[in-house]
Amino acid sequence: MAKRNKKFADDGWAVWVDGDDVSTVYINDWINPKGKSYIDFAVRIRGVKASKSLYVYVPFEVQRYEIEDVSLLFNDTKILQATFSAACIVDYKKNQCTSEIAYNGKTVDIVHISETSMEMAPLSHGTLISVNLVSLNEFLDNDEAYFIWRMPHKSLDYIFKPRVDVGNTLEKLRDLITTPVVSEKYGYSIRVNESRLLPEEITRIGAFHRQKLKKAVVTLSVDENYELNDAGCYRIRRLEENLYKNFIPKDYQCDDVITYQWNQNRENNSQGQFNFYYNMTKNSVSKSSMFLYMVLLLAIGVFGDFVSELFKALIQLLR
Repeated sequence: MAKRNKKFADDGWAVWVDGDDVSTVYINDWINPKGKSYIDFAVRIRGVKASKSLYVYVPFEVQRYEIEDVSLLFNDTKILQATFSAACIVDYKKNQCTSEIAYNGKTVDIVHISETSMEMAPLSHGTLISVNLVSLNEFLDNDEAYFIWRMPHKSLDYIFKPRVDVGNTLEKLRDLITTPVVSEKYGYSIRVNESRLLPEEITRIGAFHRQKLKKAVVTLSVDENYELNDAGCYRIRRLEENLYKNFIPKDYQCDDVITYQWNQNRENNSQGQFNFYYNMTKNSVSKSSMFLYMVLLLAIGVFGDFVSELFKALIQLLR
């Protein structure tokens, strides 16, 4: 079996809230090897009224126009049910900046981030997103709030980007003939608030070191044609297509999609660092090999016909 080089990315994300909070980070990767992949990033802040600012460092460049406010889709109760795994009652767009939802015996605010004074600044090889929480106080009725948005996951797009193999031509031809089955391997690591992977501009900020993340949850939605290492998986389930059909990213094919979920608590790690790693493999028949086989078969067929006709001609001459 031919093996392509393993493609790997190790990204460091940073999330911190300037204030008295115990926050949770939610990451949902919509993995699309044949097109654009997307990431839904959400932060739940407890004690939001006592907090001043929310900061998220994205380990790649992202522009404001690439940010999609998916909270605006939460007027669909099916989407709410799929997202929060519970039946929800929503007061959609209760005011200029927020909606309010009730589920599991509690009530929280959903902040429509597109209506906030969200700022985005380039930082090293990434982008720093900041939201002024003080200016939101007049719109918040609860002390717990969700901030959620979607953006292109450019790290994954880079992993899946086709590479040109500049190896020896004869070796490539040999591989095409002898090993038509190709094994593709991809690896990706998500690290939240791990200082060594973050730019110095963040690690020297005092508020970053005082952050109080409680939990991080990573959910991966991927075509089942790709085999995913789920050794650290908390839960495996099918994508609820009927619930998510108006929520999935544009051009994302949700047929045969399975969802994997990791769940990691801070526990004894007072710094709240969260490390997630997953890898995928896909075995497939090389189209180039199949084309080469067809060419060879055609060539053999033509050559065989030529030899056959040649022998017939020789026999006629010898009679």
